[in-house]
Amino acid sequence: MAVEHPVAAQPGDQTRIHNIGYRTYDGPRLGRSYATRSLYSQSLRGAYGLGRSVKSKVLPMLLFVVMCVPAAIMVAVAVATKASDLPVDYTRYAIVMQAVISLYIASQAPQSVSRDLRFKTVPLYFSRPIETADYVRAKFAALASALFILTAAPLIVLYVGALLAKLDFADQTKGFAQGLVSVALLSLLLAGIGLVIASVTPRRGFGIAAVIAVLTISYGAVSTLQAIAEVQNSSGAIAWIGLFSPVTLIDGVQTAFLGATSAFPGGVGPTNGEGAVYVLVTLGLIAGSYGLLMRRYKKVGL
Repeated sequence: MAVEHPVAAQPGDQTRIHNIGYRTYDGPRLGRSYATRSLYSQSLRGAYGLGRSVKSKVLPMLLFVVMCVPAAIMVAVAVATKASDLPVDYTRYAIVMQAVISLYIASQAPQSVSRDLRFKTVPLYFSRPIETADYVRAKFAALASALFILTAAPLIVLYVGALLAKLDFADQTKGFAQGLVSVALLSLLLAGIGLVIASVTPRRGFGIAAVIAVLTISYGAVSTLQAIAEVQNSSGAIAWIGLFSPVTLIDGVQTAFLGATSAFPGGVGPTNGEGAVYVLVTLGLIAGSYGLLMRRYKKVGL
């Protein structure tokens, strides 16, 4: 059998051809839906540091514990004192803990999208079957789901504790369901706002600072203006001022339609008519955030 001898390389010629055994992929193509689900699950896991370094797990897990510990303490007190009701309503818990929620969204929204922008990996996603809408939906849904887990977990603790304390089952179940609706809206709203802000810059630090600034300044400004309106006996303006902060928006919605007690100065919440405006503004902000993300990633993916 004839043996082929390699051609001798010319002096100074460093060219080499190596057969390293690459083979084409002959397996099943799972398509867009599978890729979108995978991006969603990885983004959701990443929101709690799962599958990442220990350092990445510390803050989200710590905030999760901080959200749940007060609920556990309230339950322990209710059981020990045989109270007739929980110290805090289900719909009020997220409003009371809004600082922790804001810190979580400020830390995790940039983590979800800023690194993709910084390392220019977004076009690589779009080189596969996944499209712009799939990417945006997966990221939006993942962060909203992570926020819902963060805000719903303490409500579950309160509900289980209330049942252990033998509080009225019907009242507690109704309050628990109202609380879940409230935190679901809050999760969608804050996830959209956080992602829109974080998608503007590839720098994670800038994204964190920007999200904190928007959420805290808007809430502080609205609360201050509402307090001034109450002092000046302009109670009619209090509800309208509440439209300009995400947290007070949800407060107004749940006060008007979910039987919650308002956290507005004087306990004056919006009427049903004003509450309808709150619902429209909330849904408009959620839809607007999605639209802005779509517009942003159509440019980034080029």
